[in-house]
Amino acid sequence: MASERSVTQSKSEIGESGVSAQVNVNSFWDFSQGTIMSAFFIGIIVPIIISFTFRNKFGKKVKERGVTVVVGGEPGIAKRNHRYLSLVETASEGATTLATLFEDSCSQNSLQPFLGTRELIHTETEVTKDGRTFEKVTLGNYVWTTYREAFQEVLSFASGLAAIGHKKGERLAIFAETRAEWLITLQGCFRRNITVVTIYASLGEEALAHSLNETEVTTVVCDRKQLKKLVDLSRQLETVKRIVYMDDETIKSEPVLSGSSSSWAVLPFSEVKSLGRENPVDPDLPAANDVAVIMYTSGSTGVPKGVMMSHANVVATVAGVTTLVRGLGTKDKYMAYLPLAHILELIAETVIYSAGAAIGYGSPLTLTDTASKIKKGTKGDASELRPTLMTAVPAILDRVRDGVRKTQSKFESFLFRLCVLSDILHHAMKIDSKGGLPKKIFEIAYNRRLAAIEGSWLGAWGVEKLLWENLVFQKISNVLGGQIRCLLSGGAPLSGDTQRFINICFGAPIVQGYGLTETCAGATFSEWDDLSIGRVGPPIPSCYIKLVNWEEGGYLPTDKPMPRGEIVIGGPSVTLGYFKNQAKTDEVYKVDERGVRWFYTGDIGRFHPDGCLEIIDRRKDIVKLQHGEYVSLGKVEAVLSASSYVENIMLHADPFRNFCVALVVASHASLESWATKEGIIYKDFSELCEKKEAVAEVLKSLAEVGQKSKLERYEVPTKVKLLAESWTPESGLVTAALKIKRENIKKTFAADLKHLYEQ
Repeated sequence: MASERSVTQSKSEIGESGVSAQVNVNSFWDFSQGTIMSAFFIGIIVPIIISFTFRNKFGKKVKERGVTVVVGGEPGIAKRNHRYLSLVETASEGATTLATLFEDSCSQNSLQPFLGTRELIHTETEVTKDGRTFEKVTLGNYVWTTYREAFQEVLSFASGLAAIGHKKGERLAIFAETRAEWLITLQGCFRRNITVVTIYASLGEEALAHSLNETEVTTVVCDRKQLKKLVDLSRQLETVKRIVYMDDETIKSEPVLSGSSSSWAVLPFSEVKSLGRENPVDPDLPAANDVAVIMYTSGSTGVPKGVMMSHANVVATVAGVTTLVRGLGTKDKYMAYLPLAHILELIAETVIYSAGAAIGYGSPLTLTDTASKIKKGTKGDASELRPTLMTAVPAILDRVRDGVRKTQSKFESFLFRLCVLSDILHHAMKIDSKGGLPKKIFEIAYNRRLAAIEGSWLGAWGVEKLLWENLVFQKISNVLGGQIRCLLSGGAPLSGDTQRFINICFGAPIVQGYGLTETCAGATFSEWDDLSIGRVGPPIPSCYIKLVNWEEGGYLPTDKPMPRGEIVIGGPSVTLGYFKNQAKTDEVYKVDERGVRWFYTGDIGRFHPDGCLEIIDRRKDIVKLQHGEYVSLGKVEAVLSASSYVENIMLHADPFRNFCVALVVASHASLESWATKEGIIYKDFSELCEKKEAVAEVLKSLAEVGQKSKLERYEVPTKVKLLAESWTPESGLVTAALKIKRENIKKTFAADLKHLYEQ
């Protein structure tokens, strides 16, 4: 999606972009001069008095969070969670499968609200002055299904699958956006011991056909949007016989079939449930070691691989994470919007329902009051639900931080559409662009709370903390309903700046999790009272974390002052391997002499003295330059992303050269703002990206960021190619979690990379 060229916009122009994120900043700063002076006074005097009176002046002993343990397999140093002597495998006695875990929770919490979906009141199309159209919806209250009602729906759908001819041993795929029917489908399959294949809705045609054909899927459950993709692709699908499409109030017409799809049995979701109610069948429940899910990764490298997860694998991770979520129970409400085809969201929702909490479904396009599909003046999902718990990926949270760090009037349309926190981002941008007194007050409040969180007795505590929270940060917190008590970040490392931003602006902990699809997401989970940054916590109670030698990269468990090495994860949450790919399975999965299964992640980590893990590198991203210097591509990219000119970046290092180059997706607002100040004339943003002055300015910024972060000179690119178009999951250049697909990018821009080295 192309971004608007203009740096400044009128309110109407902002409304015409992907997300019209407009928070009333004027009301935010509407308080008297006397109040401002009081804030300054309280900000200086009160914290000193309170700090000296109440704070402990003496240092605390290091709390041991991860404990060294003796394990089998390759030598190294291993840790377990400090709370448990042995690994946790189930959340409750007898709940060894996802089917029994779900049934037990439905029985114990039968009358509690479970699955919430908003009523659709009205749909309309808005046409802009330039002829573009935008769908706008007016949504009502959440309509709740209780645990008892949801269980009955699951039974009906399970019987319905038998009624439409889905046979024992056949696989079913879910190809849909996150919604209540997704979870009903999953559990319905488990009642019939059907292995579910999960596929990202953003997956490209080639990868989609590969996933369905490789697993020999016979039934696909999808939403109406994905149904069209399947019909268009029908000639390439070898085994599909049945399509069940989820009902959509916004689409009244019947599906149109063509080509090979004409032979498919195509039924609405509601009809399958109705058939099941009329023709009930006995359950065929799975065993713990049966394959529950074949989850196709988003594929940051090559063709996506199908990871086989047993019921026992997923249950173990759920059991481990459940012990770490403080106070989780029936009073909690979880905002569900990330793809359920991603292991992070699947585990999160399973943890939530195992505790009897409520799940409210939303989407990035309707999440906030000013999201792109929400009719102006009506409520977004978060305002209506007022969730207590949410998950997010770092790529999105980093954009929130950037709203404060960068002077931007509008963020690129793609990320605005995707960004769950777009209102906050836009609000932060307005703070920065407004300048003057509002900006200074925000900076004072932010820095005083930052000092307190980092342990300074001169930071904002007690009364002053409450003052800043009410005057400054409450407006940001209200965007997500004002009740968030914890945010979980996973999928990639989270920057320290972003972590602090969430801590301060929401007044809530943001816990980081580390894991992979191959380990059912669960590996480490930071504890709520750990306010340190840059770490991902100790092992969760259901697995071991071990560091082993990687001599080529110079990382050893014997390193001082902290042990370092490749991260290997062991325990019941480690999955069975890759579907129909035994060679790759044997390469990265090992079973030790004690029967413990281990997965070699390729990530490099180090243990801190308290047993917490920090991710510091990745084996596959390390390139040895011509003169013997090692460059960690991912590490350098994470550092250089702090440049205000960078929306996305891929560093490239040729082993036969002695320097690096980079492809930089340029930030429209930042680069155009610089061009305006410098008097650079250009026709459109693509032309600006080609100008030598722009390239030089970006290179200068990258060098400054690199120097500040103490990168070596050979790690900083000496040449860059500026790109005008964003990298999106639809383009195949980033994953659904917004991680770059390095090989795809290298292939797409091969000529540009070659030219950078030759020019």
